[in-house]
Amino acid sequence: MKRRTSLIASAAGLGAAWLAMRLARARLAISFDDRVVVITGGSRGLGLEIARRLADEGAHLALLARDAGELDRARDELTGRGRGSVATFQCDVRRRSDVRAAVDAILDRFRRVDALINDAGIIQVGPLEHMTEEDFENAMATHFWGPLHMMLELLPSMRHQCFGRIVNIASIGGKVAVPHLAPYSASKFALTGLSDAVRAEVARYGIRVTTVAPGLMRTGSPINAQFKGRHDAEFTWFRAASSVPGLTIGAARAAARIVEACRHGDPALTLTAPAALLAVGNTVAPASVARAMMVVSRLLPEATSDPEGNRVRCGRDTLAARSTPSIAAALTDRAAAANNEA
Repeated sequence: MKRRTSLIASAAGLGAAWLAMRLARARLAISFDDRVVVITGGSRGLGLEIARRLADEGAHLALLARDAGELDRARDELTGRGRGSVATFQCDVRRRSDVRAAVDAILDRFRRVDALINDAGIIQVGPLEHMTEEDFENAMATHFWGPLHMMLELLPSMRHQCFGRIVNIASIGGKVAVPHLAPYSASKFALTGLSDAVRAEVARYGIRVTTVAPGLMRTGSPINAQFKGRHDAEFTWFRAASSVPGLTIGAARAAARIVEACRHGDPALTLTAPAALLAVGNTVAPASVARAMMVVSRLLPEATSDPEGNRVRCGRDTLAARSTPSIAAALTDRAAAANNEA
């Protein structure tokens, strides 16, 4: 009888704690109507999907990207979609001077920034033997220094208004190292640590930081990814892996969940059940996950002795991409066309 009473009391306590957490989360919820949101990498892929959802909610959007043509296409699509306005800024987030100029222009136009979504990214795929120090520097500049530049420029304004939302799009590769993605994983680990550290220090100013760790997503990114080694083989496996139903998540669904996490100021969000299981597995059984990754590495294409393997080739420029579209990668190819990647 005492044991049963104890179990009931424990269950009631857990239920009360869960309810309290849900109520606290609900109190933090914001509307994006008339909010000013900055999105890096907002011209295509996941960034564009997030922009679409926020535009539908009436947000004013400031999209940053390096490619002027992609920015123009994104602006043309988004203008008139909601009640908010759309502004684009050509900016390389790897350069602090570019970021400072873009932020100055954004604040001059909108007078404030309510939310920052750091989504700009690159993906370098290939064996470690073909990766150079420059590849790691480029990944770090994009995934670590870029978000840091944006936060350093915008945090003073957010502190002044005692409000802000920051979303850093990291990766499950920033929690569990993935073979043939060494520069990407290393830089996403750095972003995860940076995001978590900043969260703790800016909360007192009413600024909420969300660290997002997506698993595989169907955004169409393989077409713009960078490949080394056996280019065609690397592109083929990466494109197919990004298209497997059940293991991947559609860009629109991922964007919806990220927007909700931003709305409530959630500390963290992991996208896809496989990614969450992998993260938990790496925590409770790191040796087993390490051995599994060794097996995965052996199944991936080997390095090549051909000097051509050291050259970077964009996904769209591989022979595999120029050939008849693969049935296994149909979902990824469809996403590329829908999200301004193609």
